[in-house]
Amino acid sequence: MDLSTTHDQDSFRDEIRTWLQENLPWEYGSGLPPRFDDLAEAVEFGRSWQAKLAAARWVGVTWPEDLGGRGVGPVESFIVAEELARARAPELVGRIGVNLVGPTMMHHANAEQKRRWMPKILSAEEMWCQLFSEPDAGSDLASLTTRAIRDGDGYRVTGSKVWTSYAQFADWGLCLARTDPDAPKPQVGISALVVDMHQEGVEVRPLVQLTGEAEFNEVILDNVYVPGDHLIGEEGRGWTVAGSTLSHERGVNPRQLVIHMQLIDELLALALANGAFQNWRNKQLLAQAYTEVRLFQVHNWRSLSRLSKGEDPGPEGSALKLYWSEMSKRLHQSAMEILGPDAPLWAGATGNPGDGEWQRSWLYYQASSIFAGTNEIQRTLIAERVLGLPKS
Repeated sequence: MDLSTTHDQDSFRDEIRTWLQENLPWEYGSGLPPRFDDLAEAVEFGRSWQAKLAAARWVGVTWPEDLGGRGVGPVESFIVAEELARARAPELVGRIGVNLVGPTMMHHANAEQKRRWMPKILSAEEMWCQLFSEPDAGSDLASLTTRAIRDGDGYRVTGSKVWTSYAQFADWGLCLARTDPDAPKPQVGISALVVDMHQEGVEVRPLVQLTGEAEFNEVILDNVYVPGDHLIGEEGRGWTVAGSTLSHERGVNPRQLVIHMQLIDELLALALANGAFQNWRNKQLLAQAYTEVRLFQVHNWRSLSRLSKGEDPGPEGSALKLYWSEMSKRLHQSAMEILGPDAPLWAGATGNPGDGEWQRSWLYYQASSIFAGTNEIQRTLIAERVLGLPKS
């Protein structure tokens, strides 16, 4: 694992930091982006912010220059994520497209598909969702039942998907569907198709979360027509395409790293401010939380070293996902201990309406052991593909 940076990488960090200081619509360092009670307003703000970043080529920096990127390596991409977090910038609203769909297309889409879809991903001019999980399949994608039946040069897709982030705002969805129900193995006969989310037959049903928000959705596909040139990769080889998507989802995760680095800093500040740090037990909780976040950073650097050498994230990414999801739950439980009597109060420690960010974060990250693949699935992948243990 190489923890050093080059002169060019240090200059790159200076460049993005300077740009943020000059272009943030909020105060750099201590200010925060605006908060919205309405998710649609938050998405609209996010699209305008991402468009501004993309115009300066700070989105998808590893993408080729002719597709809107900078053609740099994974270390530079990691630097951008770190600096955006330090600037308190919100997550990219089009992150499904940027982090998952785009890299997948890089490996499996043809040249025309890349030119058609990828540039508009970076600016959030077009937003994407991931149509993988199903109500009766969950993390076991091989058991999916959504069908894609040939109709002339295209397909008719029928089925349902669930836990689809931002589907109500998406223009396109990367969908796994079964094109050959008679294939000898469940992983064979699945194809990856691009679905027009505005097409007739697509119904999006928002799912209200514990937080009271509805970022996730159920998507019903009722005889939806998909043209033949919306097939990504070869017909029946969608399992390979999905593998690329999931390896990026579970590999290097600067987004979750920087979020949790922010959280631990805020938690330490809160403990000092409300006197919780004087309690010996709280000190132990904070020490453990801080250590685990730093270990998460080291795990990310290890995966980053693999990528910088031209290696794939590999199944070891499952270990990283498993670690951060359980680390996050422990950190948020410690946060509730630090809040003390304010823990059950949505108003939070200050008592001001609109606060309660820790409570919201606690509720949100209860799902961390489920989204991006359940922890049970990650343990199975680690056992079989990393440790070489017999299949269950």
